[in-house]
Formats: sequence, C-alpha cells, structure tokens
Amino acid sequence: MPPPIEVAGRRIKRYHVTADPAGIEPEVERAAYAILPRLLPEPDGTPPATFVVLHRGADDGAYLNAYSWVWDNVLHFRGAAAGQQVLGCPDRDPAHFVTTDLPWIGCVWELPPVLHERDAWVRHLLASEVPDLAAYLTDSLPAGTTGDRT
Repeated sequence: MPPPIEVAGRRIKRYHVTADPAGIEPEVERAAYAILPRLLPEPDGTPPATFVVLHRGADDGAYLNAYSWVWDNVLHFRGAAAGQQVLGCPDRDPAHFVTTDLPWIGCVWELPPVLHERDAWVRHLLASEVPDLAAYLTDSLPAGTTGDRT
C-alpha cells in the first residue's frame, strides 16, 4: 500500500486495486493524483482526512474514488474515470481522467477499503477519548487482494 500523502490540506490514505502483479502504471497513478484536488470537499472543521481507491481495470479503464470525512461522521464521495467512454471519458487513454457525476460509490473490488476505513474512523476519532488522526492514518487495510476479503 502506498504511504499517505497530503493534498489541499487533507491527509490522503491510498489503496491501489489491480489484477496486474506489476501494479498500476506510473503514468496512470500520476494522472489520477493530478485530478485528486478536484474531488476533495472544502474544509468544514472535521479532521481533514480522505482515503482513495485507485483501480486499474483489466481493460482500458482506470478509476479514482475519493472518500472524504466531513461533518464529523459523514463520508463524502467524488469520483473520476479514465479510458471508459461509456462513463463519459473522451478516449480510451487510462491516464486521461475526467470527473464523473454518477451516483456510484465503487465496484465490488473497490469496497473492502470502505468497510475498513469506516471502522478505523470510529475506532480512532469517534469512540476514542482523545481523537487521534495520526493513529487513523496508520490504520490501513492489510496488503492483499480485495477479491478474497470476507
């Protein structure tokens, strides 16, 4: 799992999903993180934390899902896609990301981090006597595939 980064004042935990043992191509990763600022909400006093799922499909598609904590305990979602013309992408280039306005929050392979991150947010920020953003940022889903998580 890639280490957290900071974008627009938010701490970003990162998950990558791909069936390719070599991982996600560097140009796809760079392009995804370049569009990320457009997917983030304005600060609202909630600890500025987001987690993203970058998914490289087996075809031309690549998807970036940004899940940001807002209003103390609400998950804000914005997404971007590349290479999937059916989703409004202008071409089949997996590094040409555009924002999407679909009401979808992720496919079955992208959802295991959502469950883990919900539990980590409760554990470290809502149920803790002293909210601990640093502890939340280090609490990530163990490495492995998302297809065999139960």
